[in-house]
Amino acid sequence: MNSSPKRIVLKFGSGILTKVNAPEPDPVQLRKLVEAVALLKAAGHSVVVVSSGAVASGLKPLLFSERPSDITTLQALAAVGQTHLMHMYENLLRDHDLHVAQLLVTHEDLVNDDRAPRVRATLERLLQFDQIVPVINENDSVAIEELRFGDNDKLSSRVAVLWGADLLILLTSAPGLLRDMSRPEEGPIPIVTDVDEVIHHAEEQKTALGTGGMISKLRAVQDAVNGGVQCIIASGRHAEQLTEVVNGSGICTRFPVRR
Repeated sequence: MNSSPKRIVLKFGSGILTKVNAPEPDPVQLRKLVEAVALLKAAGHSVVVVSSGAVASGLKPLLFSERPSDITTLQALAAVGQTHLMHMYENLLRDHDLHVAQLLVTHEDLVNDDRAPRVRATLERLLQFDQIVPVINENDSVAIEELRFGDNDKLSSRVAVLWGADLLILLTSAPGLLRDMSRPEEGPIPIVTDVDEVIHHAEEQKTALGTGGMISKLRAVQDAVNGGVQCIIASGRHAEQLTEVVNGSGICTRFPVRR
Protein backbone atom coordinates (compact mmCIF):
# COMPACT_ATOMS: atom_id res chain seq x y z
CA MET A 1 0.00 0.00 0.00
CA ASN A 2 1.43 3.36 -0.96
CA SER A 3 1.18 6.63 0.96
CA SER A 4 -0.92 8.54 -1.59
CA PRO A 5 -3.80 10.56 -0.10
CA LYS A 6 -6.69 8.38 0.99
CA ARG A 7 -10.23 8.75 2.21
CA ILE A 8 -10.09 7.17 5.67
CA VAL A 9 -12.82 6.35 8.17
CA LEU A 10 -11.54 5.74 11.70
CA LYS A 11 -13.88 4.06 14.15
CA PHE A 12 -13.20 4.67 17.85
CA GLY A 13 -15.02 2.26 20.16
CA SER A 14 -15.90 2.91 23.78
CA GLY A 15 -13.28 0.39 24.86
CA ILE A 16 -10.41 2.58 23.62
CA LEU A 17 -11.95 5.90 24.67
CA THR A 18 -12.52 5.04 28.32
CA LYS A 19 -10.21 4.27 31.20
CA VAL A 20 -9.30 0.63 31.74
CA ASN A 21 -10.39 0.71 35.38
CA ALA A 22 -13.28 3.19 35.25
CA PRO A 23 -16.29 3.86 32.95
CA GLU A 24 -15.28 7.39 32.03
CA PRO A 25 -13.34 9.03 29.18
CA ASP A 26 -9.57 8.57 29.23
CA PRO A 27 -7.98 11.96 28.42
CA VAL A 28 -4.59 10.37 27.68
CA GLN A 29 -6.17 8.02 25.13
CA LEU A 30 -8.18 10.78 23.55
CA ARG A 31 -5.07 12.89 23.13
CA LYS A 32 -3.17 10.03 21.46
CA LEU A 33 -6.04 9.34 19.07
CA VAL A 34 -6.39 13.01 18.14
CA GLU A 35 -2.63 13.28 17.59
CA ALA A 36 -2.85 10.31 15.22
CA VAL A 37 -5.71 12.00 13.33
CA ALA A 38 -3.66 15.20 13.07
CA LEU A 39 -0.71 13.27 11.60
CA LEU A 40 -2.94 11.66 8.99
CA LYS A 41 -4.39 15.05 8.09
CA ALA A 42 -0.88 16.52 7.82
CA ALA A 43 0.03 13.71 5.43
CA GLY A 44 -2.78 14.81 3.13
CA HIS A 45 -5.42 12.20 3.94
CA SER A 46 -9.11 12.98 4.30
CA VAL A 47 -10.24 11.68 7.70
CA VAL A 48 -13.70 11.00 9.09
CA VAL A 49 -14.05 9.74 12.66
CA VAL A 50 -16.95 7.56 13.83
CA SER A 51 -16.81 7.84 17.60
CA SER A 52 -18.60 6.03 20.38
CA GLY A 53 -18.30 7.25 23.96
CA ALA A 54 -21.34 9.48 24.47
CA VAL A 55 -22.91 7.31 27.18
CA ALA A 56 -19.59 6.87 29.01
CA SER A 57 -19.07 10.64 28.89
CA GLY A 58 -22.44 11.21 30.52
CA LEU A 59 -21.99 8.91 33.51
CA LYS A 60 -19.92 11.25 35.68
CA PRO A 61 -21.96 14.45 35.07
CA LEU A 62 -25.15 12.58 36.00
CA LEU A 63 -23.47 10.92 39.02
CA PHE A 64 -23.65 7.32 37.77
CA SER A 65 -20.94 4.94 38.93
CA GLU A 66 -21.72 2.32 36.27
CA ARG A 67 -23.57 1.96 32.99
CA PRO A 68 -27.29 1.34 33.50
CA SER A 69 -29.29 -1.10 31.39
CA ASP A 70 -32.56 0.66 30.59
CA ILE A 71 -32.73 2.40 27.21
CA THR A 72 -34.35 5.64 28.41
CA THR A 73 -31.58 6.31 30.94
CA LEU A 74 -28.93 5.41 28.37
CA GLN A 75 -30.47 7.93 25.98
CA ALA A 76 -30.43 10.60 28.69
CA LEU A 77 -26.76 9.84 29.41
CA ALA A 78 -25.95 10.06 25.70
CA ALA A 79 -27.69 13.44 25.42
CA VAL A 80 -25.51 14.85 28.21
CA GLY A 81 -22.35 12.95 27.31
CA GLN A 82 -22.33 13.87 23.63
CA THR A 83 -21.72 17.54 24.44
CA HIS A 84 -18.88 16.63 26.82
CA LEU A 85 -17.36 14.31 24.21
CA MET A 86 -17.42 16.94 21.46
CA HIS A 87 -15.97 19.52 23.85
CA MET A 88 -13.02 17.20 24.52
CA TYR A 89 -12.46 16.58 20.81
CA GLU A 90 -12.62 20.30 20.02
CA ASN A 91 -10.13 21.21 22.75
CA LEU A 92 -7.65 18.54 21.65
CA LEU A 93 -8.00 19.21 17.92
CA ARG A 94 -7.46 22.93 18.49
CA ASP A 95 -3.91 22.14 19.64
CA HIS A 96 -3.28 21.03 16.04
CA ASP A 97 -5.13 23.98 14.45
CA LEU A 98 -8.04 21.67 13.68
CA HIS A 99 -11.73 21.81 14.57
CA VAL A 100 -14.47 19.24 15.07
CA ALA A 101 -17.67 19.04 13.03
CA GLN A 102 -20.36 17.00 14.78
CA LEU A 103 -22.72 14.82 12.75
CA LEU A 104 -25.37 12.88 14.65
CA VAL A 105 -27.12 10.36 12.42
CA THR A 106 -29.34 7.31 12.63
CA HIS A 107 -28.87 4.16 10.58
CA GLU A 108 -31.94 5.18 8.58
CA ASP A 109 -30.17 8.40 7.56
CA LEU A 110 -27.52 6.31 5.81
CA VAL A 111 -29.84 4.07 3.79
CA ASN A 112 -32.82 6.33 3.04
CA ASP A 113 -32.78 7.37 -0.64
CA ASP A 114 -33.56 10.97 0.25
CA ARG A 115 -31.40 11.46 3.34
CA ALA A 116 -28.28 9.42 2.53
CA PRO A 117 -27.19 11.67 -0.38
CA ARG A 118 -27.53 14.69 1.94
CA VAL A 119 -25.28 13.05 4.54
CA ARG A 120 -22.67 12.36 1.89
CA ALA A 121 -22.95 15.87 0.46
CA THR A 122 -22.47 17.38 3.93
CA LEU A 123 -19.39 15.23 4.52
CA GLU A 124 -17.92 16.19 1.15
CA ARG A 125 -18.49 19.90 1.81
CA LEU A 126 -16.97 19.73 5.30
CA LEU A 127 -13.88 18.00 3.98
CA GLN A 128 -13.25 20.82 1.55
CA PHE A 129 -12.06 22.69 4.64
CA ASP A 130 -8.65 21.25 5.56
CA GLN A 131 -8.97 22.29 9.22
CA ILE A 132 -12.17 20.30 9.84
CA VAL A 133 -12.47 16.76 11.23
CA PRO A 134 -16.01 15.36 10.98
CA VAL A 135 -16.90 13.25 14.02
CA ILE A 136 -19.96 11.04 13.53
CA ASN A 137 -21.95 9.25 16.19
CA GLU A 138 -25.35 7.64 16.23
CA ASN A 139 -27.99 10.01 17.54
CA ASP A 140 -28.47 7.91 20.65
CA SER A 141 -30.96 10.29 22.25
CA VAL A 142 -33.52 9.30 19.59
CA ALA A 143 -32.10 6.07 18.07
CA ILE A 144 -31.42 2.85 19.94
CA GLU A 145 -29.71 0.47 17.50
CA GLU A 146 -26.21 1.13 18.82
CA LEU A 147 -27.36 1.13 22.44
CA ARG A 148 -28.93 -2.29 21.97
CA PHE A 149 -26.76 -4.06 19.48
CA GLY A 150 -23.32 -2.66 18.93
CA ASP A 151 -20.60 -0.09 19.30
CA ASN A 152 -20.94 1.86 16.05
CA ASP A 153 -19.33 -0.92 14.02
CA LYS A 154 -22.20 -1.17 11.53
CA LEU A 155 -22.54 2.60 11.46
CA SER A 156 -18.88 3.02 10.53
CA SER A 157 -19.12 0.52 7.67
CA ARG A 158 -22.21 2.26 6.30
CA VAL A 159 -20.48 5.63 6.49
CA ALA A 160 -17.41 4.21 4.73
CA VAL A 161 -19.43 2.72 1.87
CA LEU A 162 -21.68 5.79 1.52
CA TRP A 163 -18.71 8.16 1.44
CA GLY A 164 -16.72 5.92 -0.90
CA ALA A 165 -13.81 5.59 1.53
CA ASP A 166 -10.57 3.90 0.54
CA LEU A 167 -10.03 2.51 4.01
CA LEU A 168 -12.06 1.74 7.14
CA ILE A 169 -9.95 1.24 10.26
CA LEU A 170 -11.71 -0.25 13.28
CA LEU A 171 -9.63 0.63 16.34
CA THR A 172 -10.28 -1.69 19.24
CA SER A 173 -8.64 -3.01 22.38
CA ALA A 174 -7.19 -5.97 20.45
CA PRO A 175 -4.20 -5.71 18.06
CA GLY A 176 -6.29 -7.29 15.31
CA LEU A 177 -8.09 -10.57 14.77
CA LEU A 178 -6.12 -12.92 17.03
CA ARG A 179 -5.26 -16.42 15.89
CA ASP A 180 -6.09 -17.70 19.37
CA MET A 181 -7.42 -15.66 22.31
CA SER A 182 -5.70 -18.03 24.71
CA ARG A 183 -2.32 -17.28 23.10
CA PRO A 184 -2.31 -13.52 22.35
CA GLU A 185 1.48 -13.60 22.07
CA GLU A 186 1.04 -15.22 18.66
CA GLY A 187 -0.34 -11.90 17.43
CA PRO A 188 -3.09 -11.16 14.95
CA ILE A 189 -3.75 -12.78 11.59
CA PRO A 190 -2.09 -10.42 9.08
CA ILE A 191 -4.55 -10.83 6.21
CA VAL A 192 -8.06 -12.29 5.96
CA THR A 193 -9.28 -12.75 2.40
CA ASP A 194 -12.58 -14.49 3.15
CA VAL A 195 -14.56 -12.77 5.88
CA ASP A 196 -17.42 -15.25 5.52
CA GLU A 197 -15.24 -18.11 6.74
CA VAL A 198 -13.92 -16.11 9.69
CA ILE A 199 -17.39 -15.03 10.80
CA HIS A 200 -18.62 -18.62 10.62
CA HIS A 201 -15.70 -19.73 12.78
CA ALA A 202 -16.17 -16.86 15.24
CA GLU A 203 -19.84 -17.66 15.75
CA GLU A 204 -19.09 -21.31 16.53
CA GLN A 205 -15.79 -20.82 18.37
CA LYS A 206 -16.08 -17.61 20.34
CA THR A 207 -13.25 -18.67 22.64
CA ALA A 208 -10.88 -18.80 19.67
CA LEU A 209 -11.64 -15.48 18.02
CA GLY A 210 -13.08 -13.33 20.76
CA THR A 211 -16.41 -12.15 22.06
CA GLY A 212 -19.49 -10.84 20.34
CA GLY A 213 -17.70 -7.51 20.04
CA MET A 214 -15.30 -8.98 17.51
CA ILE A 215 -18.15 -10.70 15.68
CA SER A 216 -19.84 -7.30 15.35
CA LYS A 217 -16.65 -5.90 13.86
CA LEU A 218 -16.30 -8.78 11.43
CA ARG A 219 -19.85 -8.29 10.20
CA ALA A 220 -19.10 -4.60 9.70
CA VAL A 221 -15.94 -5.53 7.81
CA GLN A 222 -17.93 -7.93 5.65
CA ASP A 223 -20.39 -5.18 4.70
CA ALA A 224 -17.56 -2.75 3.95
CA VAL A 225 -15.37 -5.03 1.82
CA ASN A 226 -18.43 -6.16 -0.13
CA GLY A 227 -19.11 -2.46 -0.69
CA GLY A 228 -15.62 -1.83 -2.07
CA VAL A 229 -13.86 -0.54 1.07
CA GLN A 230 -10.65 -2.11 2.34
CA CYS A 231 -10.71 -2.67 6.12
CA ILE A 232 -8.24 -2.95 8.97
CA ILE A 233 -8.69 -3.97 12.60
CA ALA A 234 -5.93 -2.59 14.83
CA SER A 235 -5.25 -1.58 18.41
CA GLY A 236 -6.54 1.81 19.47
CA ARG A 237 -4.26 1.59 22.49
CA HIS A 238 -1.33 2.00 20.09
CA ALA A 239 -2.59 4.90 18.02
CA GLU A 240 0.99 6.04 17.44
CA GLN A 241 1.32 3.32 14.75
CA LEU A 242 -1.70 4.54 12.79
CA THR A 243 0.36 6.26 10.09
CA GLU A 244 2.35 3.04 9.62
CA VAL A 245 -0.86 1.03 9.40
CA VAL A 246 -2.25 3.34 6.71
CA ASN A 247 1.05 3.06 4.80
CA GLY A 248 0.94 -0.73 4.77
CA SER A 249 2.90 -1.84 7.84
CA GLY A 250 2.20 -1.96 11.58
CA ILE A 251 0.51 -4.64 13.67
CA CYS A 252 -3.05 -5.28 12.49
CA THR A 253 -5.35 -7.50 10.47
CA ARG A 254 -6.09 -6.42 6.90
CA PHE A 255 -9.20 -7.29 4.93
CA PRO A 256 -8.78 -6.71 1.18
CA VAL A 257 -11.74 -5.72 -0.97
CA ARG A 258 -13.62 -8.66 -2.48
CA ARG A 259 -12.98 -8.85 -6.21
